[in-house]
Amino acid sequence: MIGRATSHYRIVEKLIGGSRGVTFKANETLHRFVALKFLPGGASETSLRFKQHWFTFDRHEIGGLTKASRILLLSLALSFPFSFCQAQTKDAPGCKDSPLIARFPASIIYECEDKADNTFTFTDLGATHEDKTIEGEYHYLEYSEPADASPAQVNRNLVTAFKTAGYTFLKNNGNGQFTVHMGKTWIEVDVTNGDNYKLHIVIETALTQDVVANAADLSTGITGAGHIVVNGILFDTGKADVKPESDAALQEVAKLLKGQPSLKVYVVGHTDNVGGLAANIDLSRRRAASVVQSLTAKYGVSAAQLQSFGDGPYAPVASNHTEDGRALNRRVELVEQ
Repeated sequence: MIGRATSHYRIVEKLIGGSRGVTFKANETLHRFVALKFLPGGASETSLRFKQHWFTFDRHEIGGLTKASRILLLSLALSFPFSFCQAQTKDAPGCKDSPLIARFPASIIYECEDKADNTFTFTDLGATHEDKTIEGEYHYLEYSEPADASPAQVNRNLVTAFKTAGYTFLKNNGNGQFTVHMGKTWIEVDVTNGDNYKLHIVIETALTQDVVANAADLSTGITGAGHIVVNGILFDTGKADVKPESDAALQEVAKLLKGQPSLKVYVVGHTDNVGGLAANIDLSRRRAASVVQSLTAKYGVSAAQLQSFGDGPYAPVASNHTEDGRALNRRVELVEQ
C-alpha cells in the first residue's frame, strides 16, 4: 500500500518548489498524486494534480529543471494512478470490518488495530461535556473513502446507520465527529480528515484488578499513615456483595490480621458522589459490613479485630468530575483503631 500523500507532495515540492516564481494554487493538504498535464498550445502554465486539485506553475520554470527531474515528475504522474488503484482495491493486511457497522460503500481499510484489553477516552459527552474512559475489547479502523464521496455524504450515511441500529448519540458536533453508545458498546466516529474516516470501538468489560496489595504493604501503610487503601476489593455498581474476584485481596488482609492478633482496624467503605447522599452512605456501610463478614466467615479473622464503618462520599481522594476520579473514590480502607 502506498504511503500517505504528504510524502508524495514533498517529492514534487522539492523538485519544483525551489524554482523562482513557482506558485501552488491549493489551500489544503492533498493526499495522492494522480496525474501530470501540460496545457495545450502556447499556454504558459503546467499543472500537477493531487486528487481533485491542480497545482499550477509557470511552464518556463519547469523548463529550468534538469532532464532527470522532469522525467521523475512524469514517471510519478504515470505510476501513481496505477499504484492508487492497486491500493484502493485491497484492505490492509489482517484488517476486517467490525460486525457492528458496515463500511461506507467502496471504502478500503487503510489501517486497523485490535486489542483484547485496552482503554479509550471518549470526550465531550452529553450535556455536561464529560470525558469518559472505557476499558474493554478495543478496535480501531481507518477507512480510505472513495474519491467521488464527500465527507458530508459519508458522515450522513454513518449517522443514519447508527440511528437505525438504535444507538444513543452522546455527542454529535454536526461536523463529522460523533460518539454513540448501546449496552456495553461505545463507538467514536471521526469523518473530519477529508478523504478518510476513523472508528474507535470499545466493548466494555468488567474491570479486572491485576494488582492487589500484599500483607507487607498493608502493614507498612497502617504503621506509617494509620490507614491504607485495599486495592482489589470489588463490588457491582450499586450493590454491597463482595465479588469473587476480591479473594486475592481479602486473603492478604486476613494474612495481615492473623499475623498481628493485637492489631484492630476499622474497615471503611467509601463511595463517589453519584446519586443521593443518604443512599451512598448506606451503600458504603453495607459494603464495609460485607467485607467484615467475608473476613470472619470465610477467612477466619477474629471478629474482635474488625469494625465496619461507612463514610459515603465524605472523604474523596480525587475529583468526582471524571470517571477515573470517581473510580479512585470508590474504595475500601483499613484504618487502625
